[in-house]
Amino acid sequence: MHRLQRMNSTATGLKSVDYEIFGNVQGVFFRKFTVDQAQKLGLVGWVKNSAEGTVTGQVQGSADKINTMMEWLRSVGSPKSRIDEAHFSNTKDVSNLDFSDFVIRH
Repeated sequence: MHRLQRMNSTATGLKSVDYEIFGNVQGVFFRKFTVDQAQKLGLVGWVKNSAEGTVTGQVQGSADKINTMMEWLRSVGSPKSRIDEAHFSNTKDVSNLDFSDFVIRH
């Protein structure tokens, strides 16, 4: 049974990834544009400002859409943002999504 569950997890093609974006990313509508982009791609998760001046979050969905979102976070962002670095961690296959939408957390 355990082997079957693992196969189903990879068969779904769902992934989860945490991210932290560095640069001029607060006060430039980065979170709003991140929500818009994630929803456009059909992804779920969250985004928030950190006390350190970065933007952090988690995104979940299909692997190809996750890759598109990671590239957007790495190089596009909001029109007035300046992205210096993007760190991605805890990338893993998931069998179910933990969220029903993509939201801004405070």
